[in-house]
Amino acid sequence: MRFLDVLLGRSRPATPNLDVLFAVPAAATTLDAALDLVPTGTGSVCFSTAEGSAGARAQTDALALLRTENTADTTVSRDEYGYTWITRRRPDADVAALVTDLHAVNTTLVDAGLGSALLCTVIGFSSGVRRLGLVYLFKRGTLYPFAPTGGQTRDTALEMQVRAQLTGELPVEADLSRWFPIWGAPTP
Repeated sequence: MRFLDVLLGRSRPATPNLDVLFAVPAAATTLDAALDLVPTGTGSVCFSTAEGSAGARAQTDALALLRTENTADTTVSRDEYGYTWITRRRPDADVAALVTDLHAVNTTLVDAGLGSALLCTVIGFSSGVRRLGLVYLFKRGTLYPFAPTGGQTRDTALEMQVRAQLTGELPVEADLSRWFPIWGAPTP
């Protein structure tokens, strides 16, 4: 941190460590064994839509990269806040392949200079009745569980159970006020 930043009270955001996503397949085994939560095969990358040709080109490149594999479905949507979601659905629910796909999208956007536009990546899990998303926050470099139950309510007990199971295995966000609800997201 620079001297002037210290004087003015500014801090630098955490550098996103996209490789954290590669720890999710091992965490999936833990979630299955402990809480009967299995991967749904669906994951999403959320980012602020970049204006101009560079942003459009980066999104096109990311989609072209994903569309080379015909065994998975890729969609693009915008939420009510204007954020773009690139969603990947793998019918085989292969969480390792899904993480690789999502990492490729993130890397493509970062390489295009849009790293500051990345908000989160979400990987879906389900027990048939309960749903869960593991949410990676780019600005913090951490993950947290989000368990929607319908409407705008969430299963905080399940989120705390997931936190207890994954602490030490993944960098779980310690500040609970940063566990933002992602209502209406295409995942989980």
